[in-house]
Amino acid sequence: MVPTGSLQIPESPLPSSGKAIYFSLVIPTYKERDNIQRIVRILSQLLDEYIPEDYELIVVDDDSPDRTWEVAQSLTEDYPQLRVMRRQEERGLSSAVIRGWQAARGSILGVIDGDLQHPPEVLQQLLNGIEQGADLAVASRNIEGGGVSSWSVVRRFLSRGAQLLGLIILPNVLGRVSDPMSGYFMVRRSAIANVTLNPVGYKILLEVIGRGEVGKITEVGYVFCERKEGESKVTWKQYVEYIHHLIRLRLSTGILGRVHKQINFPIGRFLRFGLVGLSGVFVDMVILYLLSDPTTLALPLTRSKIIAGEIAIFNNFLWNDAWTFADVSMQQQEWHHRLKRFVKFNIICLAGLLINVLVLNLVFNFLIPNRYIANLIAIAVATVWNFWVNLKLSWRVTDVK
Repeated sequence: MVPTGSLQIPESPLPSSGKAIYFSLVIPTYKERDNIQRIVRILSQLLDEYIPEDYELIVVDDDSPDRTWEVAQSLTEDYPQLRVMRRQEERGLSSAVIRGWQAARGSILGVIDGDLQHPPEVLQQLLNGIEQGADLAVASRNIEGGGVSSWSVVRRFLSRGAQLLGLIILPNVLGRVSDPMSGYFMVRRSAIANVTLNPVGYKILLEVIGRGEVGKITEVGYVFCERKEGESKVTWKQYVEYIHHLIRLRLSTGILGRVHKQINFPIGRFLRFGLVGLSGVFVDMVILYLLSDPTTLALPLTRSKIIAGEIAIFNNFLWNDAWTFADVSMQQQEWHHRLKRFVKFNIICLAGLLINVLVLNLVFNFLIPNRYIANLIAIAVATVWNFWVNLKLSWRVTDVK
């Protein structure tokens, strides 16, 4: 049974999971049919010697087309410590790890890749670090004893560049470890229990450090090996998701996070709404030029502005529906729901325009006699109005199945 609901680790193992044990190691997989038997065998041999019968291996497979989950399931008779979860509704490495941890019985929770690029023999050193009092033990490529086997200059540059960017955006998180992008580590359950995790992409360690109550951290060097079987999952998309994850953590932790909790204002969603609004300004200006300029169609200015404004509103609605409020719109995708949201969005934007004009005149005539500063203030007020009212009225679940 695959856990559902919020990505939150329970303080103690779920009653349905069985008796508590010491260590649970999650192996997230996707198209690892050629590797899964070997890694289960190696890990079982190592842990049988170190903590016999006090561990479990949890394979969490994202419904691989090569049926990795089926191969893993066939191994359970020979390896009684092995459990297999096949996910058919969700995708993504980070959420797969968390779902595995939610079902785990261990007081220590770990993760290792299923492609043998993480050397299993390092597990014992990581467990030693936990036994010596660490809340988090991380396998690092960037300390003594660590490294990469045969990376290209470009890949090394991208890896270091990503780490530098992370240090700029989230110094209090990435500055605590030498290899913040490591996907090979273990953490005490108590350090991340009852915390709602919200990962993006592959870098689950960022989420653990950023949101958990992690005290002492220890690091162990390891050499990242090239895979012998299967294909790499690293693409440009992972770098985009990494940046997205950094920004999300920055907005939800630290000072901004505390402000968010105190005023209950969805800052991240508001920033997405603002970016969509900027795209609407660009669309408005381009359409207005094409319709009204003497060198193009030369239509009357008022008519051109009405058409340009409506096209910009339509542009903003599409982006907000697909991005800003995607979690809500995905629950109501029928055409009549979308039409209802679009009509509401249009009406609210019209009211926002009236508020814009009113605030512009009030600020210019009574507070700041500078038309451009007054206009910026008016735009800011109207943007907050548009966002908040749309949040409460346009994008909300109204039909429950």
